[in-house]
Amino acid sequence: MCTYTTVRDTVDGSAKGPGGSWFHVTDITVYFDHPFHAMAEHTLNIDFAAPEKGPAARVAVELTADSARRLMAAIQEALDAVPVEMQA
Repeated sequence: MCTYTTVRDTVDGSAKGPGGSWFHVTDITVYFDHPFHAMAEHTLNIDFAAPEKGPAARVAVELTADSARRLMAAIQEALDAVPVEMQA
């Protein structure tokens, strides 16, 4: 069963997209649903996008629930290791 739960927010960062070029990403969409490519029944899907640059300015990631939890833990560990004054 799909929940259709979708979380959208704004971000400030960069992503390497099609053709190997970097672009500024401003939007993130996170949802748990059927993947397009990953070999799993359901995945946590994360889209980083720059909507003002058109549909090609997007990087998508599909992770199993276990992998998504490991990613969250790795992000938390990395941020916790950096002095707070460097995180601004």
